[in-house]
Amino acid sequence: MQRCAPEAPLYEGELIEEGALFHALADPARLRILATLARADDERCVCDFTVGLALNQSTVSHHLKILKAAALVIGERRGTWGFYRLAPGARERIERALERTLPAAVRA
Repeated sequence: MQRCAPEAPLYEGELIEEGALFHALADPARLRILATLARADDERCVCDFTVGLALNQSTVSHHLKILKAAALVIGERRGTWGFYRLAPGARERIERALERTLPAAVRA
């Protein structure tokens, strides 16, 4: 295949964890859930998000499952309801993933 320039080296890191984390952040509903939990004084019930996001319970639960798998939220079941809060260190995990992907020393 003809090239327009000499081959440029690609970053060698896997970035698998970072990809999973960014995937979890890539949905507006999940971002709103995360932003709400980051500003909450206490945990929030799934039902709080169904009304605010105009989504059904199963869709909200799916979004929370993705956020939980990315270790951004923690939750527990009480009867038929799930209650969630921001995971300790969530912001730091996002900052580390961003720094690993786009280090400050890289030229813009």
